Amino acid sequence: METSGGRSVNGSEHWMAMEGGTDASPRDGGYTSRFVGIGASLPERRLSSEELMASTEHQTGIDLERLTGVRERRIAGEGEDSYTLALGAARDALAYADCAAEDLDVLIVSSISHYVGGLRWQLDPPLSVSLKEALGARHAISFDISNACAGMVTGVFILNDMIRQGRIRRGMVVSGEYISQLGVNAAREVRTVMDEQLASLTLGDAGAAAILERAPEGAPGIEVAGFTTLAEHSRLCLAFPAKIGPGVSMYSDARTIHDVGIEDTVPMLREALDQAGLEFDEIDYLIPHQTSTRAIQKGSEEFYARMGHAPKHVVVTVNEFGNTSSTTHFVAMWKYLREGRFAKDDRVMLLAIASGLEVGIVIFKVDQLVERYGHDH
Repeated sequence: METSGGRSVNGSEHWMAMEGGTDASPRDGGYTSRFVGIGASLPERRLSSEELMASTEHQTGIDLERLTGVRERRIAGEGEDSYTLALGAARDALAYADCAAEDLDVLIVSSISHYVGGLRWQLDPPLSVSLKEALGARHAISFDISNACAGMVTGVFILNDMIRQGRIRRGMVVSGEYISQLGVNAAREVRTVMDEQLASLTLGDAGAAAILERAPEGAPGIEVAGFTTLAEHSRLCLAFPAKIGPGVSMYSDARTIHDVGIEDTVPMLREALDQAGLEFDEIDYLIPHQTSTRAIQKGSEEFYARMGHAPKHVVVTVNEFGNTSSTTHFVAMWKYLREGRFAKDDRVMLLAIASGLEVGIVIFKVDQLVERYGHDH
């Protein structure tokens, strides 16, 4: 395995990237990992932006759908929570991966929310232990991580490293986000478009899971998985126990997060692409974090201008699911796989820009995933 240190715009070194590709083999110190199953679990209940804004305590005058592009989001119903959404997604991923829970060597839970039985936060036992027992993954090492909205991409980064080093053959990262209560709380307090709780109005609930395994020698898979943390921006998004209602409230400086995220992501993009030997226009599908359609469009335009190239497609699902936090990239992948939008040779980039500030990049080829979900367009 090769590990490289990179530079952020301020010159400090905190970029770590694990290289993959079809040339990796036990002889040169690394295997290749690949995705073999992507699962999701979405609540049946839908809440439109119009309905949410009709519930606000104050006359805000905010056209939330026009401002954010979020038409609706899924809302957990009776008996649904972080745990049940994660469990449903894990079972879905296993079905597509055509493997049993007993075949998993590692199970990572990366949820921000840890609600079980409604708005009851479960710390002990960890959700990973509860899920491991419910799935029957009796051989798996299990643990929880938390890395804001980049949680699942962080889990992929960890599993990719474990597989590349030959420590495991197969692992799952799973997350269940029951976060719509933040929107309910925000609706009681938001007054203007400048309110620090405005971003909470875009949130939706979802579970997602991804299974990675050691690829056969010579088969394509993950080409680069890299991560960095820029802690100087850590206070731009904070959450506290809610003053009104149950659960928590989140306060974000969304504009500054967007600006510093773009600025600090560009050098990471260049390094990740250089390591893969690619240009930006060789990426067939860019899947960014789903915050708002406006933020995705503006951010993409900034990347194109600075990189000199553009990917062929940018995936947008926030309009129908809202911002589902750590699960957004994999809910989007699941949707596109089920709809048959990917071709076997397509190259995908997952780009996580999350509060903290975290930047994560994963580049891989879709390859055999297409056959598991449907035919190409």
